[in-house]
Amino acid sequence: MKQFILKTSKNKTIRFRLYSEEAPVTCAAFLKLLPFTRTFMHARVSGQEIWIDNAPVLDIIQENASVFAEPGEVVFGPLKPSRAKTSNCMGIYYGEGKGLDCCNIFAKVFDDDVHLLKSLGEKVWKQGIEELTFELLMD
Repeated sequence: MKQFILKTSKNKTIRFRLYSEEAPVTCAAFLKLLPFTRTFMHARVSGQEIWIDNAPVLDIIQENASVFAEPGEVVFGPLKPSRAKTSNCMGIYYGEGKGLDCCNIFAKVFDDDVHLLKSLGEKVWKQGIEELTFELLMD
């Protein structure tokens, strides 16, 4: 099972597992992007979500796409269809929320790390931004 981690600016690590069966194209493309770093902010209207609108480009199809993500899930807005409001966006739901448009849901936080993700989300909500680095988690 392929997995990745995100590291906070304070070097805390949160683990995620990929939805390899539900979103194989997205997962494969995402793994090719690793490692990368972006500064995440809190969503204004989609609920308990941290996100970016300058995600690394994924020129892939829409798959396992929905506006309804569960707490702990990671979403990516592919470039197609071009009318999508979420193109080139990436989000991580640390609680309840609903996206502005369909995104590919492709990963979820490890159960043991849910509390770490919730703490990160609340920190970003209160303090504004957080630089996060995404890396492959080696087995």
